[in-house]
Amino acid sequence: MKPIRVAVVGLRFGMAHIEGALGCGAEIAAICDCNEDNLRFAGERYSIPEEKRFADYRALLSRGDIDAAVIAVPDQWHRELTCAFLRAGKHVLCEKPMALTREDTMAMVRAADETGRKLMVGQICRFTPAFEKAKALVESGVLGELYFLESEYAHDYMKIVDNWRADPLRHGVIGGGCHAVDLLRWLGGDPVEVFAYGTKRLLPQVPYDDATVAVLKFGENTMGKVFVSTGCKRDYTMRTVLYGTKGTLICDNTSPTMTLFTAGEDGMAHAPEIIGVEVNNHNAVREFEAFAEAVAGDAPVLTDAREGAKTVAVCHAIIESARTGKPVRPDYAF
Repeated sequence: MKPIRVAVVGLRFGMAHIEGALGCGAEIAAICDCNEDNLRFAGERYSIPEEKRFADYRALLSRGDIDAAVIAVPDQWHRELTCAFLRAGKHVLCEKPMALTREDTMAMVRAADETGRKLMVGQICRFTPAFEKAKALVESGVLGELYFLESEYAHDYMKIVDNWRADPLRHGVIGGGCHAVDLLRWLGGDPVEVFAYGTKRLLPQVPYDDATVAVLKFGENTMGKVFVSTGCKRDYTMRTVLYGTKGTLICDNTSPTMTLFTAGEDGMAHAPEIIGVEVNNHNAVREFEAFAEAVAGDAPVLTDAREGAKTVAVCHAIIESARTGKPVRPDYAF
């Protein structure tokens, strides 16, 4: 397979994507950032010559030596850059969340449809080893039928809040909580209704709730919960628990083990099985590998435009429910 030639745009978050691309044997055709210090640091760190360093992404659109672009700029710019590269004939891997507004997600879906280019949204939890193992266990039937699943995004933003993170449109449920929402969608399907509460006690720098809890209805017999706290005083985690009719799985993205309970013939839980897993909560190599396979082999994109848009739709429903105190049905019509 011919190595994919990629441009990485946005070098605060793009550093991991450079390493992910290099780890898959891709060629870094260009790097781009409007901040000269970021551009110089990345170029020197990865031995990318000056002629491949750009301060303006528009200089890359007409280049014939670029197959794809990684968009790792602040969320507010995802639509502009993603649509520009798609319409320039490039495939795109866009960082999560896909966008902050429904209007933007719909524009990105249209651009992917109209150009026929691949658009992958970087919902990286789908490539986290523990969560990949959880997905395999669910599909194996060892847990039986899921009846309750929960995940949390607990991350203290106190020292990392800046202007783009404080944007009212970048509510914590969308900006970081989209990880937990997307994970539960991947494991349990699309929730048909949500009900949420929010509170603001810890982050004076932001105008939105810094803690939100949402109850999700997946169907008649399956429910879920998402907890998002961007001001919590604890280590970062995405603790996730899956309850099934035959067993229970407890896992997260930062621990080297996960715990599996299964029931015996008497219906009682056996002693738990401790399963070792690799700790790699930002598995950029595996993520880029999936993207490259989709581009080079014309394979389906796991987190394509509509998958990314659906996750944002659930996030919007959660925020709306917390605001109004009423249940909300996500709008999946993209």
